[in-house]
Amino acid sequence: MKLRSVLVMAMLAVGLGLSAWAADFNGKWTATFNTQIGEQHYTYTFKVDGDKLTGTAKNDNGTTEIQDGKIQGDEISFTENLDFNGNKLVITYTGKIAGDEIKFTRNVGEFAKEELVAKREK
Repeated sequence: MKLRSVLVMAMLAVGLGLSAWAADFNGKWTATFNTQIGEQHYTYTFKVDGDKLTGTAKNDNGTTEIQDGKIQGDEISFTENLDFNGNKLVITYTGKIAGDEIKFTRNVGEFAKEELVAKREK
């Protein structure tokens, strides 16, 4: 019986440790970066619920809801669906948090791969 109690307590401790290890992506993040079409200014607003990520990506041309958002530890991924001159453009993001910065790689359709850093808005 004691062994069973010890195992249950150990499993709880591991579970709590893993949830505490999950990085905090909640809030507003800003980024300015150069692309093939010029300098881009973005504000990302993230809300995390477990491993699910929702929110918006706002740039100089408008705001879009992020899709397929996921969090796994210190990694983030999501999709931004844009209408670019009447054409659907899918931008996929993957990133990793380090303190108050997220280093992103974004694939802009089949056209470009871009690196950027988003900083937490204080």
